[in-house]
Amino acid sequence: MIEFKLPSLGADMDKGKFLEWRIKPGDQVKRGDVVAVVDTSKAAVDVEIWNEGTVYELIAEPGVTMRVGTVMATLLAPGETPEAAEAEKRTRPAAVAVSVQAEAVPVTAVAAPVVPGERRRVSPVARRRAAELGVDAESVAGTGPHGAVTLEDVERAAAATKAAPAVPAAQLDKQAEMRRAIAAAMSRSKREIPHYYLSERVPLQNATLWLQAENARRGLTERVLMAALFLKSVALACETYPDMNGLYRDGKFEPGASVHVGVAISLRQGGLIAPAIHDVQKKSLTQLMQDLTDLVKRARAGSLRSSEMSDPTITVTNLGDQGVESVFGVIYPPQVALVGFGRVAELACVVEGGLRIIPAVTASLAADHRVSDGHRGALFLAEIRRLLQQPETL
Repeated sequence: MIEFKLPSLGADMDKGKFLEWRIKPGDQVKRGDVVAVVDTSKAAVDVEIWNEGTVYELIAEPGVTMRVGTVMATLLAPGETPEAAEAEKRTRPAAVAVSVQAEAVPVTAVAAPVVPGERRRVSPVARRRAAELGVDAESVAGTGPHGAVTLEDVERAAAATKAAPAVPAAQLDKQAEMRRAIAAAMSRSKREIPHYYLSERVPLQNATLWLQAENARRGLTERVLMAALFLKSVALACETYPDMNGLYRDGKFEPGASVHVGVAISLRQGGLIAPAIHDVQKKSLTQLMQDLTDLVKRARAGSLRSSEMSDPTITVTNLGDQGVESVFGVIYPPQVALVGFGRVAELACVVEGGLRIIPAVTASLAADHRVSDGHRGALFLAEIRRLLQQPETL
């Protein structure tokens, strides 16, 4: 019998609130299938499974907040019979999804009236849409199964009111929870990781001219932004300097088998999240741009997958659109490096022995001294600079 446990969806997560199952007993599942939705301090995340088998028993109940590692369901391994699973079940303690913050989820009638103080069933997509529209999902009469609030219910409620939307108290609590999670992760990082910082001015004349010519040949929806070049150059530099790409766990460095770049994304309601784009070093700039656009859109809508939250091997933060010249970030544990890019600006640079005004950006590195030294970090930044001078090779 296989136990499916609540995974950690980031270093700052120790518990999550289970929202819904996407499977039922008897379903066949395989590696990478989305089986559940869990609400973390930052987003509602589609949780993937990494085992193959048949769903045997669903233990977790919607509305329960559980600690990471809690058994949520059991599966029959390929070839395992229900009789063998029952026999094994009798020999082990019963798996119970223990709530760390009891929250009753009542079963209500279809279109049931709202009872003051009562918590309603709300689908994740309806809850996200309610937050976008400023609608209090808890006060909307639901027409879904057992009185659940659906997307249509939320949009109907938004259309029926003319009043300016107020920020729901639940959303304010969510923002406060996110700030606490970010503070905990960054405090841990500064406490445990011996950071060192480097920066490098990177000329972007070649990259700018190449992008202009390339985008002139593309349709509007296929154009590539400078951000995609930044991500690809970091990923390729990680292949040359693998000590910048990986995780530091249990007192040792684990190099990343591939380069999964965490992209720092600011959320509209406040806060920060850094989900991963996988295998960046293998992707074309076109595919990378599509993946980046999709990731930002889903992150701000609160629709991410567990693999995107749990396996970044290096993070890139780009604050150029905020007007800052440079950014020196804090490493997101257990990663060992973070690369930052400031704004692309017209700067005086020495080019071929002469002084010229050209586009340039300040690239910065925060790295873990337990894994690398300043010499390696400097070479890593120099490699990023070299790659950005040859955009056609990215």
